[in-house]
Amino acid sequence: MRKLKIIEHISLDGVIQHSADDNDFPYSDWTAPYRTPAGRDAVMAAHGESFDLLLGRRTYDLWSGFWPKAPSSPMGDRLNAATKHVVTHRPESLAWGPFEGLGPDLVESICRIKSQDGPDLVLSGSSTLTSTLLEHGLADEVVLIVYPVLLGTGKRFFAEGTSPCSFELVSTQATPSGVILSTYKVAGPLKAA
Repeated sequence: MRKLKIIEHISLDGVIQHSADDNDFPYSDWTAPYRTPAGRDAVMAAHGESFDLLLGRRTYDLWSGFWPKAPSSPMGDRLNAATKHVVTHRPESLAWGPFEGLGPDLVESICRIKSQDGPDLVLSGSSTLTSTLLEHGLADEVVLIVYPVLLGTGKRFFAEGTSPCSFELVSTQATPSGVILSTYKVAGPLKAA
């Protein structure tokens, strides 16, 4: 059975948006000043040698406009080779492959994919999908790549109304630029006193 990992680059105030794709977001590519070889290696290790992607349609469209044309790099090559499982009502318009459009029942489709043999699934860039995955117990790990910045505006990691739940810290790693990678295992419903 495959593991499903949510991996997000995130500010201290929970922003995951990196571009002005659908509003007037003023901080395009705010992670760039904090990139280091150690950070790159840690992010690549979090993804694993081989993985498939689970993508919302907006993230797919953004990434398909960049990664196939980008110069060859270890991460770019892995992203381009990964099978992209895309949440879309227009699978005929997918061109960046290999790809598979998910059917109308998102939860059933992800359960089916997770039960098959294959590499882990990685989700990045979708607060809506993140909330759905956690609500239905489909995510196994959350990897937060936290940058030492406050942005004050932008799309947040969790959509409003996300179901409460608990996590257990698996590992944490700091990079020379102050970025911290923390891996959490989903532990179930919220534990409160």
